[in-house]
Amino acid sequence: MYSDMVTLQTMDSVFYEAQRQGRISFYATTIGEEAINIASAAALTIDDLVFPQYREPGVLLWRGFSLQEFANQCFGNKDDYGKGRQMPIHYGSHKHNYFTVAATIATQIPHAVGAAYSLKMDRKKACVITYFGDGGTSEGDFHAALNFAAVMEVPVIFFCRNNGWAISTPTSDQFRSDGVVVKGPAYGVRSIRVDGNDTLAIYTAVHAAREMAISENRPILIEALTYRVGHHSTSDDSTKYRPVDEIEWWRSARDPVARFRKWIESNGWWCSEDESELRTSVRKQMLHAIQVAEKADKPPIAELFTDVYNVPPSNLCEQEKFLRETMKRHPQDYMPDVPV
Repeated sequence: MYSDMVTLQTMDSVFYEAQRQGRISFYATTIGEEAINIASAAALTIDDLVFPQYREPGVLLWRGFSLQEFANQCFGNKDDYGKGRQMPIHYGSHKHNYFTVAATIATQIPHAVGAAYSLKMDRKKACVITYFGDGGTSEGDFHAALNFAAVMEVPVIFFCRNNGWAISTPTSDQFRSDGVVVKGPAYGVRSIRVDGNDTLAIYTAVHAAREMAISENRPILIEALTYRVGHHSTSDDSTKYRPVDEIEWWRSARDPVARFRKWIESNGWWCSEDESELRTSVRKQMLHAIQVAEKADKPPIAELFTDVYNVPPSNLCEQEKFLRETMKRHPQDYMPDVPV
């Protein structure tokens, strides 16, 4: 678990640097929320379905998604499973039961309940987990999903990462309730609040929630209190709306990775040499993955118009023709390495 937390932290650092260098178009980090990612994933099984928001790549990392696969998606090359159609960080993997990230807030929550209903009907010994931020609870999808799950009695875990900020909107401007956990009982959903920066607390809560969800066919709501140490994304400058001192305090005093490291070191399972070796190795692997992904070919233009219709309708064919003609007339406006 600790190794993957460090890997996630390093991956964030390298991809963030790559975006600032202009090598990828966009990125969003999980800084401060590494425990939520890895510990929750460790408490699940590969048969459990994951409906993520966009700040849970660590769940996919834990399930075996390689650094090269992450890089392929961020660079949108021919080996990207999304065929270059999605923004960076919008990962998805059928093999790992990780549904593709959708940028629209909270739409994954009712989808997760529908999937859980399917598992129940098929009598599968598995559950669904869906992740969302505090901002997601301000959407109607969240409330409809909780009611749907409670009434249909389905095995789903609602995992709210309450990190205090929905981009620049603080929780005080979203609701006046005592956080998110109190919303569960109103819908008949068993709920618990945990320290989102405590790796062991997260693991214990999700492990127990999974057992309850499957054995009792019931939804569970987990609210993990944490803090988004990084900017919302590379398109955001969070120092414009929150104090730098506050950010730095959470980065230094409440870092979940450093906190977990102290615990495993106190048990004699880790040391400075292990730390240095791991971080050096992961960074080297990351840089190699980026170099490979960057050099790989892009998906052909035709891929923009496939995988929706068996026989493309006339308007879609016209759009493809128009795009090709535009690219020929204005080649300077398009990347030269995109196969036409």
